[in-house]
Amino acid sequence: MRPGVRSFALELARGSGGAYRGGERLCGRVLLEAAAPLRVRALEVKARGGAATHWLEGRSVGVNALSSDYAAAETYLRRRQLLLRDTGETTTLPPGRHEFLFSFQLPPNLVTSFEGKHGSVRYCIKATLHRPWVPARRARKVFTVIEPVDINTPALLAPQAGAREKVARSWYCNRGLVSLSAKIDRKGYTPGEVIPVFAEIDNSSTRPVLPRAAVVQTQTFMARGARKQKRAVVASLAGEPVGPGQRLWQGRALRIPPVGPSILHCRVLHVDYALKVCVDIPGTSKLLLELPLVIGTIPLHPFGSRSSSVGSHASFLLDWRLGALPERPEAPPEYSEVVADTEVAALGQSPFPLPQDPEMSLEGPFFAYIQEFRYRPPPLYSEEDPNPPSGAMRPRCMTC
Repeated sequence: MRPGVRSFALELARGSGGAYRGGERLCGRVLLEAAAPLRVRALEVKARGGAATHWLEGRSVGVNALSSDYAAAETYLRRRQLLLRDTGETTTLPPGRHEFLFSFQLPPNLVTSFEGKHGSVRYCIKATLHRPWVPARRARKVFTVIEPVDINTPALLAPQAGAREKVARSWYCNRGLVSLSAKIDRKGYTPGEVIPVFAEIDNSSTRPVLPRAAVVQTQTFMARGARKQKRAVVASLAGEPVGPGQRLWQGRALRIPPVGPSILHCRVLHVDYALKVCVDIPGTSKLLLELPLVIGTIPLHPFGSRSSSVGSHASFLLDWRLGALPERPEAPPEYSEVVADTEVAALGQSPFPLPQDPEMSLEGPFFAYIQEFRYRPPPLYSEEDPNPPSGAMRPRCMTC
């Protein structure tokens, strides 16, 4: 321990587990405890953040082995704040505990923190204490940044579908055609959600096949025009063997584990996700179908963008023959046929009787909206007049 300085540390306002996003303020303090009068020349705090990639690729040239070095970097955050300014003269701090506050305005667009095999996105705060004739004392604290990814957009709420086919072969003999069609109700999901996987497998071969599905994370590192990729399976499920014929594999639930969000706006690395549905064919390579996914941080909104999601989900179910609508809609009923005056009077002021079950409370989402409608709604609009004029009435002239 250096004489005069008992402790030197950094603390962030949100603690070590707090996360930040672009546009917010990063606040904290520098704690300095002096055991004796301390001469200080300057005290500064720096905020740094960026992405970096690096890997080596080896190749052989004759009997010699050569390696190529690939590296790239991108800076997102670079801030500096002087807590004790260097004026050319030293400042003497009395013994005891001293606290220096700092605050930084983060840039609006910051990439999510990430740690990979060949690259990373890191953010940190560094405090440096400069003293005359003594090496500088430093403290460092790493913080996490989460880039908001909202899945409530038309592009991420659109259904995803695809189809592939392959000929099953064995010893240069064709054993039949195997086709695969798969569809999911949207492209964007958040960790913890369940993806219902709908797949149609047509096995025209003579041997059973095995369907499987998995969520795959692909890390892509870029430098000097080259790319390096690393893939990992984050969730998977397997179905039952499908014999000769057709099998509709519908509604299999695949839950997304706690994983980092997609990183799509970084020039040196990307983190992408995809749903891969494959069919294992004996004696032949796998039949693989890939549907793109985006893992976000803002979950599906229950009201705002829900209509587009529900509409796409309804059309999605109809396309897969999971529902049907009547060819011609029925005419709206008369209001007197729906509810009578005696019924309304018997029920009291509100035509909606409350449940008598004591276990059911009115705090749930259903009754929270039922209570807003105190009376029956008016009858639906109809093109036909419910009270047509009699034939004995003479039509009036508009000029009379």
